[in-house]
Amino acid sequence: MGRYTGPKVRLSRRVGVPIADIPKHTGKELEVSGMHGYRGRRNTEYAVRLIEKQKMRYHYGMLEKQFRRFLGMAKKSKGNTGNSLIQICEMRLDNVIRRLGVARTIWAARQIVGHGHVMVNGRKTDVSSFLVEPGMTITFKEKIQKVLRENMETSAGHNVPGWLEWNPAQMIAKINAAPTPEDVPFEVNTNLIIEFYR
Repeated sequence: MGRYTGPKVRLSRRVGVPIADIPKHTGKELEVSGMHGYRGRRNTEYAVRLIEKQKMRYHYGMLEKQFRRFLGMAKKSKGNTGNSLIQICEMRLDNVIRRLGVARTIWAARQIVGHGHVMVNGRKTDVSSFLVEPGMTITFKEKIQKVLRENMETSAGHNVPGWLEWNPAQMIAKINAAPTPEDVPFEVNTNLIIEFYR
């Protein structure tokens, strides 16, 4: 099965949290599904772990195979596996573009990267899963900058996390440090995700 191309709000409704910071995902219609509302039953332990894993996967727009690969990388790294997993996911190039506020959703950020508009350390990078590292500089090609400025105006009030340094006038971003779990703008229990794969 390839990438998901269906309605994105359905994913938010499925996991019970908004997976994108846009009104369509954060609105009241997520609370009620169906004509009579949702009268759900208690989830099994497996379902609780599955939902937590899907929540993180949907938020970063990854397929299962890629998510497993990132989990394997997190297990091999030093320190807490859950924190390492969050750090790896946050440092994907498409996610960094979203955190800068120049793209409203992860899917829009992926399109910007995929179309070759992003330069990392002066080199064109069109792989959205490319992992950035502290010290790297991200710039944008001239022809996309007008669109990115319009996107920034629509998402006014967006806060750029502390681990990123962003100069909107020159459209230059720098990775200052690796992100911490506190920098992630949504609640996720990584212990449940790790338990899911045991």
